[in-house]
Amino acid sequence: MDGFFGQERWRAPRERAGRLLDGPWSRSALAALAGALPAPAFPAPSLWWLAPVALVPWMLLARGAPTARRAGWDGWCGGLGFMLAVHHWLLPSLHVFTVVIAGLLGLLWVPWGVLVRRLLGGRPGGARALAALLVLPSVWLMVELVRSWQALGGPWGLLGSSQWQIPPALRLASLGGVWLVSLCVVAVNTAVALLWCARDARTPAVAGLVGVVALTSGAWVWAPRAQSSGEARVAVVQPGVISGADARFARAEQLTGTLAGQGVDLVVWGESSVGHDLTGRPDLADRIAALSRRVGADVLVNVDARGSADTGGTEAGIRKSSVLVGPDGPTGERYDKMRLVPFGEYVPARSLLGWATSVGKAAGEDRVRGTRQVVMEVRGGLRIGPLVCFESAFPDMGRRLARSGAGLLVAQSATSSFQGSWAPPQHASLAALRAAESGRPVVHATLTGVSAVYGPDGARAGPWLGTDASAARVYDVPLATGTTPYARFGDWPVVAALLVLGGHGAGAAARQVSRRSAPRPPGPPARTVHGSPARPAR
Repeated sequence: MDGFFGQERWRAPRERAGRLLDGPWSRSALAALAGALPAPAFPAPSLWWLAPVALVPWMLLARGAPTARRAGWDGWCGGLGFMLAVHHWLLPSLHVFTVVIAGLLGLLWVPWGVLVRRLLGGRPGGARALAALLVLPSVWLMVELVRSWQALGGPWGLLGSSQWQIPPALRLASLGGVWLVSLCVVAVNTAVALLWCARDARTPAVAGLVGVVALTSGAWVWAPRAQSSGEARVAVVQPGVISGADARFARAEQLTGTLAGQGVDLVVWGESSVGHDLTGRPDLADRIAALSRRVGADVLVNVDARGSADTGGTEAGIRKSSVLVGPDGPTGERYDKMRLVPFGEYVPARSLLGWATSVGKAAGEDRVRGTRQVVMEVRGGLRIGPLVCFESAFPDMGRRLARSGAGLLVAQSATSSFQGSWAPPQHASLAALRAAESGRPVVHATLTGVSAVYGPDGARAGPWLGTDASAARVYDVPLATGTTPYARFGDWPVVAALLVLGGHGAGAAARQVSRRSAPRPPGPPARTVHGSPARPAR
């Protein structure tokens, strides 16, 4: 009786779960929730330990899909849930358009869902499990690569960036950038999914986990480390939440004045810290130059204003520019932001999507785009490479600046539109990856927080300035020389993933051709009314 009632007790929940998975709408909702599970691994929650297993429920769901079409649908729903969860802080600005963008980008996970079912479905043996450990992380990386295109929103929420505070992961980033970290995280998820669902594949699954541990350990022990070359005293000026460009400028001016006598080498203001073109407002340029003389250091400001072609750009219009100001005024060192935020600073295909300005806070006018990256030299010989706003999310931009001779990367940002959300801490965390990738320290200075500084290994070089701070803080930033493998060889994990997918596709095509060309087994002997050739009628 106990066994009977025990079976009955478990049968009902299993039947309810089966009905839940059989319903198309309930299954879609579960897929979206499963896709959203990795989001808490990113700041602000920063539950980094969740990332290596967060994809498993989504993979198990797609694995059990009754058809490839349903698996693709599970992939799309999961991708929609992932993009919404990671970018939910955009909802107050873009409203329903956030859902539209998430739905379009979610289509990138359709092939991933189909391949999860093909490689993990049924009872995968050793060969199929090994293919899954190589192919599924590679497909995920291709999804991250495509959606990292600036016009599609850029590389925000890459799975590898959730590991920004883990030293072994930062060592991996110095080898192959955030791409290598993403590959390893998805490989661990795949191995865990195999251990859960495929008894015959436990050996390759364990081998996959051991391989990731061995790669990480090897990177920790043998990857080249940056060579220390002294320190620079860099001050970050964060005025805080202040309404109006003039009031914000005055507060930044007041805070900068407190730095006199502290031996600062460079003062950094955040994005949009100056709301007027300095050529048209020489009084503002004179006030910043006076600060430079008083503090004894150059001041890197960021001008967000309409300017003419003769102010440093090639065309008139609104641009965001990092401008270096010394004791005699602007030094002529200037960088115009190259990668603009879609909808925030320009509207892609405005003739078609211009209606977004009526339902959210999309840009009413496209900003002017810069044409090249710039390395500036400040007093004392320090060479800095400026980045503006979400340009700090792009691995290639920090890499190019390091290869061009920058000894310090400076990211000027403003996330004041998203105070109280996950956006400020998540944005600040990206600088840790850029530091580890390039082997150069990164200063992330904002108007309203979070401001942060990282050493050349990606470790924090002092406390964060949170979103409730209005302060100027001096950081002793460790400098370094040398070149990381990622800075030298670039996005080689992406090339490796393409080779894996090319080899898998070629193998699948060869098997298909082989099946088609194989001789068909002979059919049964033909029978007639009178008998068959083998047994003729008598």
